[in-house]
Amino acid sequence: MSGSPLDQENGVLSDLGKEEDSEICQGSNEVKSRAVVKYSAAPPPTTYALLQEKTDLKLPPANWLRENPQLGSAGTTILGSSSKSKPFSSFGMAYDFIDSIGDDVDVVSDSENIKKLLKIPYSKSHVSMAVHRVGRTLLLDELDIQELFMRSSQTGDWTWLKEFYQRLVDQKWQRKKKSKEHWYQKAILSKFLYYSINGDGAAEPVHDNLNEVDEESGAEEFSSSWPATFTSTPSDSEECAAPKEETVSIDSNFALGQVTSVPKEQNLPMLFNEGENSQGLRNDFVRNIMWTFEDIHMLVGSNMPIFGGGRYPAVSLRLRDNNKPINILTGIDYWLDNLMCNVPELVMCFHVNGIVQKYEMIKTEDIPDLENSTFSTRVVKDIAQNILSFLKSNCTKEGHTYWLFKASGSDIVKLYDLTTLCEEAEEEKCQNPFTLPVAVLLYKVASNMMLKARQNRKHNGTIRTLLLNCVKLLDQERHPQIIASAHYMLSELFQLDEPPEEDGGESLRAGGSEDSYSDEEGEEEELPEDSDENSICSNPADDNKAVAVIRSVGELSVPEKYKSTHQIRPSYAFPVSQDKEERCRHVLSCVLKGLKAVDGSIKKESDLPAADPNTPIPLKYEDGSATRSCAAEKGIALLLERVGPFQEDQKHPTRSGMIPGSWQHRMKLQLFLKASKAYYVLSDAATNLLKYGRALRYVKLALQCHDAYCSVSSMLHPQVLLFHSQCLSLCGDIQLMLAQNASNRAAYLEEYSYQTKEDQEILHSLHRESSCQAFNMATDLATDPEYQLFVSSKCYEAAYELLTSGAVKAHGPEQLAQVLKRLGNIRNEIGVYYMNQAAAMQTEKEGKKPVSVAEQELWKKSFACFEKGMKDFEAIGDSTNTALLLCNTGRLMRICAQAHCAQSTDQNRGEFSPEEALYYNKAIDYYLRAMQSLSSRGNHPAVWDSVNWELSTTYFTLATLLQDYAPLSRKAQEQIEREVTEAMMKSLMYCDLQTESARQPLYQYRAATIHHRLASMYHSCFRNQVGDEHLRKQHRSLAELHYSKAVRLFLSLKDAPCELLRTLLERVAFAEFTMAGQSSSGAKLKTLTGALEIMAETRYAFLIIYKELMEEQAELSTSDPAKLAESPDGADGTSSSGMNLEEVMKLMGVFEPSFSFLLLQLIKLMTAMKRKQSSKGEEQLKTYKNVYSKMLRADKNAPLLSRMELYIDLLQQLTPQTGSRDTEACS
Repeated sequence: MSGSPLDQENGVLSDLGKEEDSEICQGSNEVKSRAVVKYSAAPPPTTYALLQEKTDLKLPPANWLRENPQLGSAGTTILGSSSKSKPFSSFGMAYDFIDSIGDDVDVVSDSENIKKLLKIPYSKSHVSMAVHRVGRTLLLDELDIQELFMRSSQTGDWTWLKEFYQRLVDQKWQRKKKSKEHWYQKAILSKFLYYSINGDGAAEPVHDNLNEVDEESGAEEFSSSWPATFTSTPSDSEECAAPKEETVSIDSNFALGQVTSVPKEQNLPMLFNEGENSQGLRNDFVRNIMWTFEDIHMLVGSNMPIFGGGRYPAVSLRLRDNNKPINILTGIDYWLDNLMCNVPELVMCFHVNGIVQKYEMIKTEDIPDLENSTFSTRVVKDIAQNILSFLKSNCTKEGHTYWLFKASGSDIVKLYDLTTLCEEAEEEKCQNPFTLPVAVLLYKVASNMMLKARQNRKHNGTIRTLLLNCVKLLDQERHPQIIASAHYMLSELFQLDEPPEEDGGESLRAGGSEDSYSDEEGEEEELPEDSDENSICSNPADDNKAVAVIRSVGELSVPEKYKSTHQIRPSYAFPVSQDKEERCRHVLSCVLKGLKAVDGSIKKESDLPAADPNTPIPLKYEDGSATRSCAAEKGIALLLERVGPFQEDQKHPTRSGMIPGSWQHRMKLQLFLKASKAYYVLSDAATNLLKYGRALRYVKLALQCHDAYCSVSSMLHPQVLLFHSQCLSLCGDIQLMLAQNASNRAAYLEEYSYQTKEDQEILHSLHRESSCQAFNMATDLATDPEYQLFVSSKCYEAAYELLTSGAVKAHGPEQLAQVLKRLGNIRNEIGVYYMNQAAAMQTEKEGKKPVSVAEQELWKKSFACFEKGMKDFEAIGDSTNTALLLCNTGRLMRICAQAHCAQSTDQNRGEFSPEEALYYNKAIDYYLRAMQSLSSRGNHPAVWDSVNWELSTTYFTLATLLQDYAPLSRKAQEQIEREVTEAMMKSLMYCDLQTESARQPLYQYRAATIHHRLASMYHSCFRNQVGDEHLRKQHRSLAELHYSKAVRLFLSLKDAPCELLRTLLERVAFAEFTMAGQSSSGAKLKTLTGALEIMAETRYAFLIIYKELMEEQAELSTSDPAKLAESPDGADGTSSSGMNLEEVMKLMGVFEPSFSFLLLQLIKLMTAMKRKQSSKGEEQLKTYKNVYSKMLRADKNAPLLSRMELYIDLLQQLTPQTGSRDTEACS
């Protein structure tokens, strides 16, 4: 092997030690050992001084007992402080290497404890160790029964254990003193080590009072290394703001250090940032080593001095009495020490009565084969595996203190659960001095795993178990800080925004282990096998109190006698729920427990009257109709006061008596914020379920938590303000939904008024810090939709002000866009609300009164809201919503136009007024701007189609009103006709006849109507035009063109038979008027024949009407025969299918004379013709006469269906070639 495993800087913690593997081979036996130094406080090894033969080790060297980094504590503790290892040494190491605890390491302990365990089958000495479990890691510490009971005699603590021990183990317990020989051997070992680093051979006379020193040191062996029972008051942590001294009183050795509840980036509470050194829990070992012995991973602390130099990079020094052979216990000791520290060789110095004789070099792998100390390394490996398996299988409860005990001279090893025995003895938890260190370690391991869990949530179950066990160990009155922090961390485990995801990542084992070395060199061999120390053997009959028993230490040497269950990782179930509400309830439960712990620790009680947590705090319910805008504005002002990112620096205690900057203050901030987030998620989930009353209650609680947070916080972090703006936005959403669903208000009120006991208790805790009134206006359930819309807009405005403030502006650009979108939407909603109110007011007006002031005010409010909304959407480049608001503004303009309708003296509709024209043109402008905003249909087809339809409708309405109520008093007929034509053609231009959509039939109907109206207008112009023949011809051709287009479109619709019939009859009338102006018989005959062909097309319209009336009659005959008898022809004017029977009768009244007139004129013309008719002409004349005669004989009072059936039959005789279309119509 090359290089030293300890070649590190002095005192530097490192997770990357030099890794050196050593495999020790002993004959056919082979043991795998690997050691990695994690931390070393010793300087690089230096060459040891080779002492001259005959050097007298009884004489102290000049540097004796002076502090030396090469020896560390191994030299100074011999006659200085206690040679015993500290009872919490494993905890000090665990705190330093918290990453390895719980998962990567099997055992954490002093190297002396490891050696003691592995020598159990070979030694008669007693074994007494405290065992604690954290995850899959066991912490082993010496439990010095003698010292413990000495303390019990002085303080009265642990009396139950003393009685138990005396009853079951040693009825005559008394303190045992070590012999003078023991102290003599310790002294010469210490002098030898100092000579070895001194090298100058200088010596001083031995002190005459050496015996006194020995006695003093012996007394100090039992000095108070154990702490006093921890009984600090809850206010201790508040009073220890000053840095603690390095040397503290015994009573405060284990006082809890200051908890830092807000660590640097992870936002997790952490304990003991810089407190271990002052708490007696520091890591005092010269080096810590990660030692892997076969498959066992151990973190051990060692104080063994290591020397080096020359061709021996690392050696250990040992002093032996030449008269005493090395026994097996000493051999195992030396071998294990070298393995743990990865030292390849051992240098043995032999002496006789303190006089140096010689040196001998032994390789580590040769130690098991030394004379008189031969042992099997494979057996030692089996012992290690069996002991670990035994402990892992039986020390199952985290937080419990187990006691591994073997009496001196006994072969039986017992394991007791001291925590359970203590509970049975009905003594408080604080009677166990391990309680606090164990709880803190559980907490620190959980905190460390929590940071890893941010990337890998598979540890959540383990973390939860650690924290729950930590809380279970502690008394809330004594340790509120840890309990509050633990509950906060428990709340952090539950993901509020999404279900926890299982992460498949596996944590890697850290290779290597850690070491420790005690100054108690060779203590085992100093105790002869027949030593009387604790020599009374226990009675096997008393094993009923033990958790587990090893009946014979010989069993430990049997391979796999105890199954290696320790390799099976414990499985901790974490309550995973897909239900958001359930997760939030878990969070709130943890928050409430944390708040109770904090509240209980605040000494100064507030002047508030004591509130009963079981009494509900009423959630204020207001009738919005009684709440006016001034009160609302005042509420908003309060709301915005809480919005400011910076509050005044708080130097005085809060309302409950908390000191700003104290742990209570920091913890409450975290808990308030967590509760606020949980209530926010609950509110959001309720909103998605349409439970708006419940949602408003939860968002009220969220804002109350934020109000309390603001009350105790001196500065608001941008992320907190961002979250606050989300709460306000959600509140705005809920108020909007409540306004839109007014019909369910009773159910919402019931949801809003309900409160759980947990919510009540959290509210009581909030009220200790704040009145929680700042957001009442925003979260009250009102009955007035207008007020709710107003509150909603104010919430969005407050959120917007937050997001545009300097502290937050850079953090939430996405959120700002969302709030602007909501602002635009609520302003649109309010605008629509006022617009609908104006429309309703217009409808309710009696007669046709002029525009009222109230109407105009509503228009102005509506228009202002639409304008603001458009600016909001334009600010985020939302062209679609901008177009929708422009469209709504266009609709508002049309309502204004309708309100300005002119009245004539007889209360009928007057001429089309200029105001109407103005507002319709404004509406058209807004619709055109909406089209420009969208730019093309591809951007948003639905909105494009809607705007297109509205624009076409507006043009059509304008043209219709111009045509029907022409302003002839202001404009010439020709000008009106031009304006009508222009408006009609523009309306037609926006009729999308090609795109298949739900509106396509409407577009077709409108296009047909436009063509019909234009045809009628040109028809009228043609009739009334005098003089200008060219213009008359133009009107005639335009009329023909539009009539033909109208007919074609009505025919394609198949559901507008009356419109088709009217158009055809007008077209026939147009032909009749044309014929009247013709002079020649041939032209007249041609015109009349064409008119008759047009008349024949009416058969298609009659067929559709006839079919609908027949279906209606059939339905009536099956459902209500009496009604059919009363009204066989639909005398009430309408049919059940919606057809206007009055209109049908009116059109029939026009059809009959027109048809008779055409037939009569044709018969006259054809009869008067001088030319002889062709056979075809004669046949036609005969048909005309036949049809005409039937028309004359027809009963004018016959039922409608009978007359219609006759007309269909007569028209069929005139047009046999149209049978295909007839069949289609009848089908």
